[in-house]
Amino acid sequence: MLTIDAQVHVYERNHPGRPWVAVLAGPPEVTGDDMVAAMDAVDVDGALLVSVWTMYQYDASYAIAVHAAHPGRFGLIKPVDPNDPAVAETIAAWAAMKGTVAIRIMMGEGVSNDPDDPGINRVLAAAARHSLPVNLLSWGRLEQVAALAAKNPNTTLIIDHLGLQQPFVPPPPPEPFAELPKLLDLAKFDNIAVKITGACTLSHEAAPYNDLWDPLGRIFDAFGFARCMWGTDWTRAVNLLTYAEGVEPFRHTDRLSESDRANLMGGTLRRVYDWTPSPIMGVTDAR
Repeated sequence: MLTIDAQVHVYERNHPGRPWVAVLAGPPEVTGDDMVAAMDAVDVDGALLVSVWTMYQYDASYAIAVHAAHPGRFGLIKPVDPNDPAVAETIAAWAAMKGTVAIRIMMGEGVSNDPDDPGINRVLAAAARHSLPVNLLSWGRLEQVAALAAKNPNTTLIIDHLGLQQPFVPPPPPEPFAELPKLLDLAKFDNIAVKITGACTLSHEAAPYNDLWDPLGRIFDAFGFARCMWGTDWTRAVNLLTYAEGVEPFRHTDRLSESDRANLMGGTLRRVYDWTPSPIMGVTDAR
């Protein structure tokens, strides 16, 4: 079984050649080499590399450089700006690059909460034209996502991090799954999938996080394993758990059948993003 992490981040130390916009909780740097070493240590074959928003915002140049240095290990995802009138051209250029698998909208301050917003819908329409899924960081915006899914049935929308607010440092929220019913309501839309990324940061227990399996089971039941994808959200989660602790509980829990585990930890991602890693250095990725 191929194991593929649905979301990781990498970044260099802050330097004038590629300055940070802001500081993310975590180490001073996590380079592409660091990320590959962490993956190799626990037999993760590949990952979706999401260009880190906090440091680099819409500049995906470091993620592109890491992909070039580690061919076949990473699929690339870039945040795009729905307020940019030229965003459709940006998406077209991104789709034409080697290794790209998706785009992302950070649905926070500065991004309209109106489901009829022309900028957001321009992004979703352009993504559909280029067969690119759209990842949505949509904490507090799940009702808006429902309306967007209905308006854009040909666009694949992927909910980042269960659609739930997740911590950057301990402790986890007192009621981390309070908004879960809003996520479950999205299961009625066939064009929505869910990334089970960063889930371990919501646990009130130590690894293997036994308190997670009942709420995660509700997500699996609602969406099915054909629309759920495991991932760590490394490096955002670094202050709450090790990379191995984000991997092993999913590998070893008896709450998943072997076929469900294979879909959750790689099979569904390969289908949804049309991408398969090629872990042997020098072999390019499938897309």
